[in-house]
Amino acid sequence: MHDLDIVILAAGKGTRMRSPLPKVLHTLAGKPMVQHVLETAQALNPARTHVVIGHGADQLRDALAEHDVLFALQEEQKGTGHAVAQALARLGNGIVLVLYGDVPLIRRDTLANLLTQVDEQHMGLLTVTLDDPGGYGRIVRDSDGQAVAIVEQKDANDEQLSITECNTGIMAMTSAQLKRWLPQLSAENAQGEYYLTDVIAMAASEGIKVATAQPHDATEVEGVNNRAQMARLERAYQQQTAEALMAQGVALADPARIDVRGTLTCGHDVFIDVGCVFEGNVELGEGVRVGPYCVIKNSTLGAESVIDSHSVIDSTVAAGHNQIGPYARLRPGTRLAVKAKVGNFVETKNAEVGEGSKINHLSYVGDATLGREVNVGAGTITCNYDGVNKH
Repeated sequence: MHDLDIVILAAGKGTRMRSPLPKVLHTLAGKPMVQHVLETAQALNPARTHVVIGHGADQLRDALAEHDVLFALQEEQKGTGHAVAQALARLGNGIVLVLYGDVPLIRRDTLANLLTQVDEQHMGLLTVTLDDPGGYGRIVRDSDGQAVAIVEQKDANDEQLSITECNTGIMAMTSAQLKRWLPQLSAENAQGEYYLTDVIAMAASEGIKVATAQPHDATEVEGVNNRAQMARLERAYQQQTAEALMAQGVALADPARIDVRGTLTCGHDVFIDVGCVFEGNVELGEGVRVGPYCVIKNSTLGAESVIDSHSVIDSTVAAGHNQIGPYARLRPGTRLAVKAKVGNFVETKNAEVGEGSKINHLSYVGDATLGREVNVGAGTITCNYDGVNKH
C-alpha cells in the first residue's frame, strides 16, 4: 500500500511465560510469534515496517535480521502510547497501522479491510465482541453509536465493565493524526502508563470519526500472556491448517491431531494418519500415505509412497513408489530412487539407494551409493568410520 507504515510492538518481557526468552520469540507452529505478525504485515506491502523492541532487544534483532524492518528501542516500558512514540521520527506521511508481536493469528484480509476506512476524517479501530471480556479495554459509544473512548479494565466503572465490545489494540490512522495526538497522552491512570487507546477520545473531540471493524474470528486478535494461551492458539492455528488441507483434498485421520510447522504441499489423494508432525518445507506427491506418529522435515516424497508409523525423515528426496518404515530414520542427504525400500529400524545418512533396492531391517547405511535391485541384509553397516577416524 502506498506510504503505509506498520508499527509492531514487541518490547514486552512476558513475565507470565516464566522464561528468559522474550515473549514474542516463543514459537507458534515452528516460528516466533512476532514472525507470524511480521509476515502478515509485509503481505500488505508497507513502505516501512517498524518493530519496537525492549526486553531482549539483541535477541529480537538477531531473530529478525533477515527481514526488512526498522528497529525502535523502548528502553523503559511506559505503555503502548510510549512504545509507538519510539517509532514516530521515522514515520512517513501516509497511514500508520499498529500491530502487536504477541497477537500472531491476525489475518491480512482483516487488516486490509480496516485500512480502507482510514482518511483525514476517519481513524480505524479493530474491536471484538466477547462473552467474557475480562481483562480487555471496553469500547464506549455515544448515543449515536459512535465509538468515543476506550476504557481499560482497571479504570472502568461497573457500567463500563458490563460492555462486551472490546479493544483489540489494533488501530490505524494517518501519520498526521498520530503525530498530533501522541504528545497529548497522559500517564494519569491506574497503571501510570501512556495508553495508545486514549487517542480514541482525542479523535472524537476533534470530530474525527472512529470507524470500527471486527475480525472473522476472535482467535485472530487473541494475545499471548502465558503458556496456556500459547497452547490454545497453537491448536487454533493447527485447526485452521487442517481445514485448509482437507479443503484441498487431503484426507486426515483426525484433524485435531496434526502439526504443520512450516509449509506442507500435497498432491491428490494423500492420506495422513494421527500424530504426524511436518516441519520446514515438505512436499507429498499424489497418493502418498503417512502412517501414525511420523515426523517429516524438509523432504519431498514422491507419488504412491508409503511411510509407516513412527518414522523420522529429514532432508530426504524419495522419487516415488517407496516404502519407508515402520521406525525408520532417514537423515539428511538420503536419496531414494523409484521403488527403493528403507524398512523397520533402518537408519540412512548421505545415502543414495538405487531403483528397487531394499534395506529391509536393522541396518545403518551411511555415506553409501547403492545401485539397482540391491538387497541389504539385516545387521549391515556402511559408514566412513574406521574405528579411529571419520573419512
